[in-house]
Amino acid sequence: MQQTTDQFIITKKFNNANEFSLYIEETVSEKKLSYMEAIITYCEEADIDVESIKSLVNKSLKEKIQCEAEELN
Repeated sequence: MQQTTDQFIITKKFNNANEFSLYIEETVSEKKLSYMEAIITYCEEADIDVESIKSLVNKSLKEKIQCEAEELN
C-alpha cells in the first residue's frame, strides 16, 4: 500500500494558492468560522499537518488572518 504525502493530498485538491484561498473563504462564509479555524478544520478533515499548507497561504489570506488576530488582540 502506497503512503500518500501531505503535499500530494493538497495538490490533488488545489492547483494553486488562489484555489486554496477561495476554498477557505467559502468555508469561512458557509460555516461562520474564523480564517484560522477554517484552515485548521481543513487540515484535520484531510488528515494533514497544518505546516504543510503554508505554501498555499497567499498574501490576501495572510492579511485576513492578521486582521482577525489583531481584532482578537
